[in-house]
Amino acid sequence: MKPDFTKSPDGLIPAIVQDAKTNIVLMLGYMNAESFEKTQKEKRVIFFSRSKNRLWAKGEESGNYLDVIEVKIDCDNDTLLIKVNPLGPVCHNGNVTCFNEKHGSSDFLLELKKIIRDRKNNPSQESYTSLLFAKGINKIVQKVGEEATELIIEAKDDNDEKFKNEAADLLFHYLVLLSAKDVELEQVIEVLKNRQK
Repeated sequence: MKPDFTKSPDGLIPAIVQDAKTNIVLMLGYMNAESFEKTQKEKRVIFFSRSKNRLWAKGEESGNYLDVIEVKIDCDNDTLLIKVNPLGPVCHNGNVTCFNEKHGSSDFLLELKKIIRDRKNNPSQESYTSLLFAKGINKIVQKVGEEATELIIEAKDDNDEKFKNEAADLLFHYLVLLSAKDVELEQVIEVLKNRQK
């Protein structure tokens, strides 16, 4: 892969950043030959900042770095597509993406999954989720069973609100169980995709 940095007078080419898991386009930055080389070496996105006139690691102030999963180049060798694992919101205003997209339900599930993982890795006495992890797998499995039973009961009645609330409870506890087992939601989705083939 040899990007052509000579096509632009300033030696910069656009680098589109995309979430490797969700495929959401997160931001657009610019790279010169040095930032591209550093990005490949460090496996972390390093741009050339036009406003700061220097190399700039996305996340150097916030800690929300972009870990590189894959780099692709377009057919003209003058635009990069960088697939990343973002370590937090990408936009400086706290949004997942710099394009102010409204996120769908799958995006929300991925964000919820990250919060659950954080409660597991950084326990808090005030967090119900942390408490579940502290009580262990048996308690988590018990909660999944209870919520599944409550969902079945509500499914037989005509109260949509109660049904949706029980469905949400089951989904939440299912995500906690996946995290407890160190299984990613995307891995389960992949199993479902493979069944369609």
